[in-house]
Amino acid sequence: MSAKAASDVPKEQWAQVVEQKGGPVVYKKIPVAEPGPDEVLINIKYSGVCHTDLHAMNGDWPLPVKLPLVGGHEGAGVVVARGSLVKDIEIGDYAGIKWLNGSCMSCVYCRQSAESVCPSPALSGYTVDGSFQQYAIGKAAHVARIPKDCDLAAVAPILCAGLTVYKALKESNAKPGMHVAIVGAGGGLGSFALQYAKAMGLHTIAIDGGEDKKQVCLELGATTFVDFATSKNIVADVKKASGDGLGPDAVILLAVSEKPFQQASEYVRSKGTIVCVGLPGNAFIKAPVFDTVVREIVIKGSYVGNRQDTAEAIDFFRRGLIKAPYKVVPLSTLQDVYDLMIKGQISGRYIVDTAN
Repeated sequence: MSAKAASDVPKEQWAQVVEQKGGPVVYKKIPVAEPGPDEVLINIKYSGVCHTDLHAMNGDWPLPVKLPLVGGHEGAGVVVARGSLVKDIEIGDYAGIKWLNGSCMSCVYCRQSAESVCPSPALSGYTVDGSFQQYAIGKAAHVARIPKDCDLAAVAPILCAGLTVYKALKESNAKPGMHVAIVGAGGGLGSFALQYAKAMGLHTIAIDGGEDKKQVCLELGATTFVDFATSKNIVADVKKASGDGLGPDAVILLAVSEKPFQQASEYVRSKGTIVCVGLPGNAFIKAPVFDTVVREIVIKGSYVGNRQDTAEAIDFFRRGLIKAPYKVVPLSTLQDVYDLMIKGQISGRYIVDTAN
């Protein structure tokens, strides 16, 4: 190993490997990689399973995917080795592998802490091997620093789902006391968005469909719930839910279909901000130019958080303000989780335990 390593790092490990586009994943033994000078090796204890991991296996995003590939980008574990240039992480520290595994750190974006839009990023579980293995490599500058009092299984989804919606809420520029509509509030991302918004002092209008989703959203702190499946006029209902009838100050779009992206500009208040996060396939954003101009509406995208966003998102969790239902399953059963995803039968977050 490089400069410093724990004495018990094995040469081989169990991993779930995508060997061909479309899968399935193959549970097999592979070598344990050695960290480079600016990298750390993390003994992954738990890793959340995100829908992006399914896209990576299927190769259906307009991004080149590595093959063979170890997926996963919500990996929480313990640092067991570090490169010779790494001085601010110790062996035994808790750390996490997130979607942005590394960036160039020298481009105009990285210099402004906008590393999420670096032209040459390394993406965990997509362009570099991720966290569905017992030992994963991460760039030391980018791995998440996890406090020792955090539960590693529970914190794992914060590294992607939690961080993504926290960043989106920051991008909305909503201030405490303002109203934020969260579209797709009953889903995996939405469950985190509602909690972060509440912790940030925001009133949330949860938009989703069905009584089950309504109950979940209200339990997670939603101020009001608008059911798109039963609403006769969703624009009017969302505006009414904002209190003064002018509409929410911001809209966070987590939807997986195109229609909500077209509706948002109709109910957001003047000078409001629409933040696009969800990635429905082949979808487009459409808004009336006249209204957008004269009402001074902002429409923007939000991708993943930077290093500071990560620290802040984890701190909310550490203080007990963010919780999410999850189920721990063995790493060996990852394909079963993917099969449930394909059938739309996932409730909460599945976390794989790499020891099994």
